[in-house]
Amino acid sequence: MQMTMRWFGTGHDSVTLEQIRQIPGVTGIITTLFDKLPGELWKKDEVLALKKTVEDAGLSIAGIESVNISDAIKTGSAERDQHIEHYIRSLEVLGEAGIHLVCYNFMPVFDWTRTELARKRSDGSTTLAYNQMMIDKIDPNDMSSVISEQSNGYVLAGWEPERLAKLKELFAMYKDIDEEKLFANLKYFLEAIMPVCEKYDINMAIHPDDPAWSVFGLTRIMTGKDSLLKLMKLADKPFNGVTLCTGSLGTNPQNDIPDIIKSLGSRIHFAHLRNVRHNRPGDFEESAHLSSDGSLDMYAIVKALYDSGFDGPIRPDHGRAIWGEAAIPGYGLYDRAIGSAYLLGLWEAIKKASPRT
Repeated sequence: MQMTMRWFGTGHDSVTLEQIRQIPGVTGIITTLFDKLPGELWKKDEVLALKKTVEDAGLSIAGIESVNISDAIKTGSAERDQHIEHYIRSLEVLGEAGIHLVCYNFMPVFDWTRTELARKRSDGSTTLAYNQMMIDKIDPNDMSSVISEQSNGYVLAGWEPERLAKLKELFAMYKDIDEEKLFANLKYFLEAIMPVCEKYDINMAIHPDDPAWSVFGLTRIMTGKDSLLKLMKLADKPFNGVTLCTGSLGTNPQNDIPDIIKSLGSRIHFAHLRNVRHNRPGDFEESAHLSSDGSLDMYAIVKALYDSGFDGPIRPDHGRAIWGEAAIPGYGLYDRAIGSAYLLGLWEAIKKASPRT
């Protein structure tokens, strides 16, 4: 297992590589070319420059999150094949640079949805939160302003202004995209990219939908055990796998995450570990990582990963804003550093109690 931290790149992140390097046990970076729009071609010199920046800081790139999937690919529109060709060429560039993991998602329009980016908790920290009653009152065309007004001045991954300026157009594109069509378009994409993944040993790790249900009537297909197992059959290759995101799957209290881990086994290529607290149906907030602060049993989750033989990258997912830090919502330094230490402690204790043979 490699403990990692997400970093959005120079000029895009409030946290520096030098700060990340000082977190005990964190050796890897999950990063991206943040300025690249979905469907755009990644260039070799850009990837090598990013890699050099990370390695010069004494770290390594453990994976890319994300080479974003364009709406043309998700909806199967006229530009799909051209965008897939760009995607294949981008994967070749990553493979040639020695990068072997890509986290991506197949969510329509919004990559993730929250109603609050700074809900105040009883301890004085603030955190990302979701309230279905608030969503039901919001015009989806207003969501970009709802998010941007709470973003601390940062451009948030999945909420890029270039795309969201065309929200009405995007909703029109997905109007007739039901579950069957979205799965079919995902299958088409996976079948097209599997040969290059096999050639360069690149693991594709799909991120579950967040939250794990339909928002604004948009189809969601990566919501739990059954849909993730269905994904495995769309392209039955070891390179077609999952990002085990406990925060996303944990939005639905019915998801048994240790059981999902057991069911997916070696097809889990990457793990986002964080806790969520359910306050009432349709209302949750992102808590501190430890089990007692949320509704998920993080010990059981980490043990299930260990018992499954998982040896890929883990990153502490979103953190609270604490100690007066002003940062990208969910991506400050302090709480994620605490979270990584907690997760490393769980892993060490489990490993020493049950050494693998």
